[in-house]
Amino acid sequence: MSSLHPVVAEVTARIAARSQASRAAYLARIDAAGKGGGTHRERLSCGNLAHGFAACDAHDKAALRAGHAPNIGIVTAYNDMLSAHQPYERYPAMIRQLAREAGATAQVAGGVPAMCDGVTQGRAGMELSLFSRDVIAMATAVALSHDMFDGALYLGICDKIVPGLLIGALSFGHLPGAFVPSGPMPSGIPNEQKSKVRQAYAEGKASREELLEAEAASYHAPGTCTFYGTANSNQMLMEIMGLQLPGSSFVAPDTPLRDALTAAAVRQVAAPETRVPLGHVVDERAVVNGVIGLHATGGSTNHLLHLVAVARAAGIDLRWDDFDALSAAVPLLARVYPNGYADVNQFHAAGGMAFLIDQLLDAGLLHADVQTVAGEGLYRYTQVPALDEAGRLVSHPVPKDSGNRGVLRGIAEPFRADGGLRLLDGNLGRAVIKVSAVPDERLLIEAPAVVFDDQDAVRGAFERGELNRDFVAVVRFQGPQAIGMPELHKLTPTLGLLQDRGHRIALVTDGRMSGASGRVPAAIHVTPEAVVDGPLARVRDGDMIRLDAAAGRLDVLVDAAEFAARTPDGNRQRNHQAGMGRELFALFRANAMNADLGAGVL
Repeated sequence: MSSLHPVVAEVTARIAARSQASRAAYLARIDAAGKGGGTHRERLSCGNLAHGFAACDAHDKAALRAGHAPNIGIVTAYNDMLSAHQPYERYPAMIRQLAREAGATAQVAGGVPAMCDGVTQGRAGMELSLFSRDVIAMATAVALSHDMFDGALYLGICDKIVPGLLIGALSFGHLPGAFVPSGPMPSGIPNEQKSKVRQAYAEGKASREELLEAEAASYHAPGTCTFYGTANSNQMLMEIMGLQLPGSSFVAPDTPLRDALTAAAVRQVAAPETRVPLGHVVDERAVVNGVIGLHATGGSTNHLLHLVAVARAAGIDLRWDDFDALSAAVPLLARVYPNGYADVNQFHAAGGMAFLIDQLLDAGLLHADVQTVAGEGLYRYTQVPALDEAGRLVSHPVPKDSGNRGVLRGIAEPFRADGGLRLLDGNLGRAVIKVSAVPDERLLIEAPAVVFDDQDAVRGAFERGELNRDFVAVVRFQGPQAIGMPELHKLTPTLGLLQDRGHRIALVTDGRMSGASGRVPAAIHVTPEAVVDGPLARVRDGDMIRLDAAAGRLDVLVDAAEFAARTPDGNRQRNHQAGMGRELFALFRANAMNADLGAGVL
């Protein structure tokens, strides 16, 4: 066992010091809520309690009347439009039976909304996506507000859903709980093949039917999409932060091993000797472990928003500067599409999370002495789950060698020396950039700005032949207060195609690009955003923009006095304020925090 890396120790100590008062207040609150056993079901009036068990079967009703058996609340994000969440359809009945076998009861406490960014990309609905995280957190709190539960299981996979569930769970941090994944779909067509069809369609060289066939061959079955975007980054985070069972992230849905892991999660939350309040699991060390996992795997940039918000919900002051400092110390050990050719199934087959955690622990790059839902210590997470001949869940140590060095490597031979997520600063504000898939020769781009207020306008300029040159696309008024900070993936094929033609291209935006930002340099989450008169509102076509990822700089090369004297352009996005439910989120837009504070209202 190696001693803790000095950068990891320093960053953790810095976070703990600045969070001392807020963390102490949080722990005092949840410890007071949990005083005397975590639930106050025995204090409910007879009418309250009768309402709570009225619909239960005779066995569970008797157990809840007696008041001795622990009752587990199920908070589910099930719907059968999301492929990742469709397997959850059968989980409530399964969990209720497993709870009975463990001497407990279980009830669906509530459902939370679960939207699919893959369906809403480029559509008006995407402008609800980021704010859905905070709605999910609120819905989770509503679900758990009945004082009926001694613990909880959280069923969620995808982009805003897991962070929202976790923020809501932390508001009930006195309750023990665990996250229960459902696993990825089988691998479809190779990701590079899908990407080529997308680019061919962008050039007009493939038909809509050909594109749809490629997409349908990629997204083709129940389970999580297999590229390494936010959904699968969520699963990595829940495991490396100790919030779901070891080895459970990427086991296929509806398989005996998946069901055995779900059964183990139920037993873990039901058993008094293994029940740890969730608010004590998520401490400064667990948060730092999450950031390190993000760097080591080239995970989604969305977590520079989500992890900040999650940490704040636990009284922890996490900042982008902490991500930046840790990135310099953490090597990139995985390449999963869009940062490589492989998908998460290949990552899992190569050794997956157990190999990754084992390597990082050996290098002193993770806090080993953490509390997890599986018990004390992160070394439990270097074990690989399996079924023995009798179908019982067992585990064995992960091999010390990767099963596929093209997707997963050891600490001695990383894909790159740093994590590939960097903080940018300059006279255009603060931003982040994911460079794990960006070629070294494109880490510095200096080119004239072409300013857009809408991602569709970029496509229009491309179709008119106006973008066959070096340029920096400045796509502004996309932030949380403007239109809810949608992801801008419609830009990816167009900008990627222009880069492949040899042009020096970059993107600067106060919107998002997620884990699929890929090979084009993209300074995203620019804050302050344009709608609050951030510097992007003063950029004009032709201004020279310098994006230097190596130096961590983002600047417009215009005389400072001239730039300051410009009148900021106003928000032209009024047509984004209503329709598709957007009018219901006016309160969110008006009160959204800056991107570096999590870009939400909580």
